[in-house]
Amino acid sequence: MRVTQKVRKIISHYEGENPGVKQNLARILMHGKLSGTGKMVILAVDQGFEHGPRTFVSQPAAFDPHYHYQFAVDGGLSAYAAPLGWLEAGAESYLGAVPTILKINSSNSLYGKENAPDQAITASIDDALRLGCSAIGFTIYPGSDASLDMMEELRDLSAQARACGLAVVVWSYARGAVSKQGETATDVIAYGAHMACLLGAHIVKVKLSTDYLEIPEAKKLYLDHVKVDTQKERVEHVVQSCFNGRRIVIFSGGETKAADNVVQDAKAIMQGGGFGSIIGRNFFQRPKPEALEMLSQIIDVFKGK
Repeated sequence: MRVTQKVRKIISHYEGENPGVKQNLARILMHGKLSGTGKMVILAVDQGFEHGPRTFVSQPAAFDPHYHYQFAVDGGLSAYAAPLGWLEAGAESYLGAVPTILKINSSNSLYGKENAPDQAITASIDDALRLGCSAIGFTIYPGSDASLDMMEELRDLSAQARACGLAVVVWSYARGAVSKQGETATDVIAYGAHMACLLGAHIVKVKLSTDYLEIPEAKKLYLDHVKVDTQKERVEHVVQSCFNGRRIVIFSGGETKAADNVVQDAKAIMQGGGFGSIIGRNFFQRPKPEALEMLSQIIDVFKGK
């Protein structure tokens, strides 16, 4: 694998890491149609845990685990992230075809609303190694009453992963002590991204933010010092919050929306200095030809075309 200078520069920011972690980061950054560009698009299929089979009923082919592996291969994606069962069901058939990320904790929509937002650990570091994964994925919920326990779980699993040379991807989604609108507020998204970096994440996954400001102590400072009017400006601030761009931060696609909107999101991410997208429902809830065409447009955006 020849590593481009652009990728070497990104990896050089991870000064405290061992060669195994850096090799796996390089594997993701050097795979697929965005190989060597410093950008990435990752397929994430963890919605079965979160939302149940209804996630796939509009496109029944997506019930087949091989469908997602094949989509990642056909689309030239940088990596494929999924829970244990999905990855196990295609690991042999797609051996070496695409870097994989084992999503190691999950929740579900039947979990009582009166409970603090939380996730169960559903797989192990040994599973990730057995399946040949390049990284593990872990969700934290800043703002939840369970968030401190989640951070401690991440601390332990991250230490195990790094000791084995696996990279760590952190989904950081504010829940609990924030309003529904505040979950995507610029100050909250930036705070969650920064927190993930402080916890040692190699790649941070957050939602795109709105211009809303949630935290009273932050609001005046943001109004005086941070531009939040455009998506590009909001992406720039999240990148700044991730150690001034020294950590890879990618943005989730969210609920299914018009293809033009997904492409516009990619443009804002590119313009704001983000490293790419991690998309699930906006791919597999569409007919495959339509999803691949949209992906092609996104790839062109991240190539600077």
